[in-house]
Amino acid sequence: MNVLDLFSGIGGFSLGLERAGMRTVAFCEVKPFCRNILAKNFPGVPCYDDVRTLTAARLATDGITADVICGGFPCQDVSLAGARAGLDGQRSGLWSEYARIIGELRPRYAIVENTPGLLSLGMGTVLGDLAALGYDAEWHCIPASAVGADHLRDRVWIIAYPDESGLQVHDERRRQPRTPEVGAAPAHADGEGQLQRQGHVEKQWRRPCNGAAAHAADLDGTRSTRRLQARSIDGQSGRYGAWIRLAVESANDFPGEHWDHKPVLGRRIHGVPDRLDRVESLGNAVVPQIPEIIGRAIMRANST
Repeated sequence: MNVLDLFSGIGGFSLGLERAGMRTVAFCEVKPFCRNILAKNFPGVPCYDDVRTLTAARLATDGITADVICGGFPCQDVSLAGARAGLDGQRSGLWSEYARIIGELRPRYAIVENTPGLLSLGMGTVLGDLAALGYDAEWHCIPASAVGADHLRDRVWIIAYPDESGLQVHDERRRQPRTPEVGAAPAHADGEGQLQRQGHVEKQWRRPCNGAAAHAADLDGTRSTRRLQARSIDGQSGRYGAWIRLAVESANDFPGEHWDHKPVLGRRIHGVPDRLDRVESLGNAVVPQIPEIIGRAIMRANST
């Protein structure tokens, strides 16, 4: 499957999905430092510089097609640590560009990542926009500790795919890309994961963000992790929930010893080139093992 990586940062999405058997065909990343890292680690893969000017027509002119669109749109306006401006904020509001590109390209899958703050500020809009485009969605909160990292870093991961009506016109829409109006009718998702939009109810699947149950540390500082509990992602969690659960259970732990924590601003570390750019990039990055889990779940589900 060909992958278009939006808001790609330093390529954590692509690294994980390529290990799952997918192939990255293009990036879109605005920050020059991150673009340089992508050019080094993914030589020959084109990188566009602004999601607001990226269109299906431009990609088609460059001979690029994508089966999967992935990316984590900016979280600053929905994060619990931010000002909570929501999807009306300048940065998190770039979700509308992500939705526009999904509508134009009509991919088989869209994979979206963000902080758990999205669940209480904007999740209904995201799901509503996907539904308006003809996509069903399921979402799971998967922390980095689920794959053996020594920190929680809980994140919401959304997997979207054409619904029954979307499947019937999927090929036709891809031949004739269109840009439906998204966000015109606000939607909301209640605690049971039900989406209401324009008078009808679409079934959506989710599991609660209880990722803390996936992590434990010994008193002596030696890393100890345990997998997501069976009740966290089960067979009722949507089309891919069971496959994700299997992939989580079979994932390898991070190698190495207990992580050594240092001041993030490097107050006592000098002489490291681009230190602040590196710290910012790592803060925005995703743990590659998690998109790998999702990619393997998609590949396994498609092979059955």
